[in-house]
Amino acid sequence: MRKRKVWKKAAAFGMAAVMAAGLLTGCSGKKEETVSDGTKSGTEETKKAGGTVKKEGYTDYSQGFPENVTIKIPVYDRGFEGWDPVNNYYTKWIQKSFGDKYNVTIQYIAINRQNEIADYMQMIAAGNAPDIIYHYDMPQAVNYNSEGAMQELDLEEIKYYAPDFYKKTEDIINTYGKLDGKNVFFFAEREAIYYSWVTLIRQDWLDKVGMEKPTTREELYAVARAWKEAGLGTLGDQIINKSYTYAYPFIGADPDDKELNLYLDLNVAPLTWKASKDYLKAMNQAYNDGILDPEFYLNADDAAWKADFVAGNVGTYSFYISANTDVINSLKANDPEADVSVISPTAQAPAGNPAYYYKYPPYGIVMGINSKTSDEQRAAIWMYLNWMAQPENLFFLQNGIEGVNYTLDADGIAVPADGFAGESKLSNNNNKDYWCLVTEVVADYGDEEKNLKANTKKLAPAGYEDLIRQSYEYTKEVEQYGLISPIFTQSVSSISEYASDLTAMWQEFYVDMVTCKPEELDAKYEEYCKEYLDNGYQDILDEKQALIDSGNYVAE
Repeated sequence: MRKRKVWKKAAAFGMAAVMAAGLLTGCSGKKEETVSDGTKSGTEETKKAGGTVKKEGYTDYSQGFPENVTIKIPVYDRGFEGWDPVNNYYTKWIQKSFGDKYNVTIQYIAINRQNEIADYMQMIAAGNAPDIIYHYDMPQAVNYNSEGAMQELDLEEIKYYAPDFYKKTEDIINTYGKLDGKNVFFFAEREAIYYSWVTLIRQDWLDKVGMEKPTTREELYAVARAWKEAGLGTLGDQIINKSYTYAYPFIGADPDDKELNLYLDLNVAPLTWKASKDYLKAMNQAYNDGILDPEFYLNADDAAWKADFVAGNVGTYSFYISANTDVINSLKANDPEADVSVISPTAQAPAGNPAYYYKYPPYGIVMGINSKTSDEQRAAIWMYLNWMAQPENLFFLQNGIEGVNYTLDADGIAVPADGFAGESKLSNNNNKDYWCLVTEVVADYGDEEKNLKANTKKLAPAGYEDLIRQSYEYTKEVEQYGLISPIFTQSVSSISEYASDLTAMWQEFYVDMVTCKPEELDAKYEEYCKEYLDNGYQDILDEKQALIDSGNYVAE
């Protein structure tokens, strides 16, 4: 591996960014469900202090742990106003329904969603990370493991203590759970939906300039120029510092699979890829035309972009929509004449380019067990996941109390009570940060149309149900263009070594290239690519190519 340059600009920029931004990027729920403990009838057993040891070698805790066990469970803190992610109606319900029953104390550990990597790395270094260490992206989960943070898993143990959870995720674990030949990861199941991610556009602004909703990037820019001439506002955006999917709309009509395997990576920006250069040129054009928020790079998180949209400074806003979102009501409070609609993903792609997008792998959140977690704590975690996977418990966490939070319609679909704000109010993303440990599915009624109907009630603010229908139809139109990033079955050690520095470099480089004069862009791009490669990216590409050549990866 080449000797790494000392790169002072990246470090200085990273510190400045932190200092300036601070935050860089049908069942009723009333019944308790007995946790299945995987005991087989007729199995030989012997009594011992602490429980019953089965022939398989696992201790039976189905009657509870003889001494209290504390498990630390991570939960994302998304900054929802008035919501305490570690102490609320549902954390108390979980403790009473599961914890008290099995003599387990559940301690929730808040993980800042915008700074989750920094949070986890600090806790890992300090030796006080949660018992579950997770991330939505496999490359970062691999990085945590590379820090020595995770222990090898016994799949038979999971099957014993969490038979229902394991049955649902067994194929996923067997396909994606190995790293360097060891069982390291387990997963939530996923039946992916894409229509929950929407880009809102000011429909009233479109009407004022007499234009239709854009379907290509060129049309989007034409709309923005018309807004500028009318003195309305610009396109919105925020700084990119993780989940590097920005280049997907610029991949082109005939992508090379070898390039896709090499460059698609959520963890490190593929700066040297042609698709990146095309993206930078498009953004540079928008900036110099005065149709892009001129301070987009100061929007360090979703909240900042949202504030610009609500204030009427920008006419577009991309986010995960939910029925509890206040963005539309806040917008209308500031401008009663405001109206919104959803635009197609094709509006991000140049004409002639397929609207490629990041396709979720067939699993939800990626999880490992802390290397410091004890046998008893690990058993309690498996039991906790199995309890949460029971339909009654999952339904309660996702919907609340029947007759209070929701009613059931004729199809058995939970209909949320409009405007409910009582003690059992769900979080702004329907309590997902608790039940995401077992599933990514907001609602599953066994039928796509029923699921759409149910998800519409979960995702759409009252009166805006058509936004979800629009988004659903758009995502069906581009369904065939999903691309799954390759998943490596061995650690990419150079990513662990260089990712942090490259992230800082990327932020400085790409902001400079977006905001520079058009005639300066090519020279800057060439210079920055060389510096990027010399400071670790070439090592990453070389190591990934070696793993690809040896077949140590999984790709669709």
